[in-house]
Amino acid sequence: MMEWQRSAFDWNQARAFLVTAEEGSLSAAARALGLTQPTLSRQVAGIEEALGVTLFERTSRALLLTQAGTELLEHFRSMGDAANRISLTATGQSQTVTGKVVIAATNGVATYFLPPILKDLRTKAPELQIEVIASNEMSDLRRREADIAIRHTRPQDENLITKRLRDTTAQLYASTQYLNEVGRPSRTADLAKMQFVGFDDPERRLGLMASRGINLTTANFNFLTTSVTLSVALIRQGFGIGILPVEIGEAYPELENPFPAFEQLKIETWLVAHRELRTNLRIRLVFDLLVEGLGK
Repeated sequence: MMEWQRSAFDWNQARAFLVTAEEGSLSAAARALGLTQPTLSRQVAGIEEALGVTLFERTSRALLLTQAGTELLEHFRSMGDAANRISLTATGQSQTVTGKVVIAATNGVATYFLPPILKDLRTKAPELQIEVIASNEMSDLRRREADIAIRHTRPQDENLITKRLRDTTAQLYASTQYLNEVGRPSRTADLAKMQFVGFDDPERRLGLMASRGINLTTANFNFLTTSVTLSVALIRQGFGIGILPVEIGEAYPELENPFPAFEQLKIETWLVAHRELRTNLRIRLVFDLLVEGLGK
């Protein structure tokens, strides 16, 4: 049986510890929670007294988690997530969650992966306003250019919350029409005679291909674009060979892998938000749905 007396501490105090640990200072945590710093400090001291442990080392410059604080932090994060879920359930599956959430994603992710997730979001929180920045330029979350970003490299900024989603892979694709016209390559040397659709700077692409034993020049890239959607359209129309995520390439029956011996590329996917947004209900709802939808 649950020993209820052992868990007789104040949730507000627990939340004070969680947000202070996430924000890194009492002042930042107080702003996030809309409290005065003395009030927040008393709540943190209260949870330490209730648990009988010291959670923070207090220095002149910063608060540092003790070993006990570090060990307990994940448990308090779970409590915070549960509290958010309780709030969502109590409001009727988020029907009253309102406001605007800005999501930044690459053109490819925004076009091919976000729509079914946004459809689910519309059902669960119909009053939310969603703006999607579909661009390969990296939005600055610190300056609030976006609330949540989907990236393919791990951010180094310690002030950001990051969640690694499932990895995907990319490989070569070409239209059956194009390959019927020029022939199917049987060795790497054959690829050097073919045309390619470049998704980014051709110099970067040349290095990638060379690392896999395929020696191309800029003359192989007659069509360049920074748009995944346009790249897909050009490949489907027979303009040449391109590199696409397998989930996208396999969606079109007219595309095939012209050279299966080509080593697939591994693509990481990271979901990123500012730490302050952990206490924002609508941002957390969207963040969790993106984790669920993109993590499958």
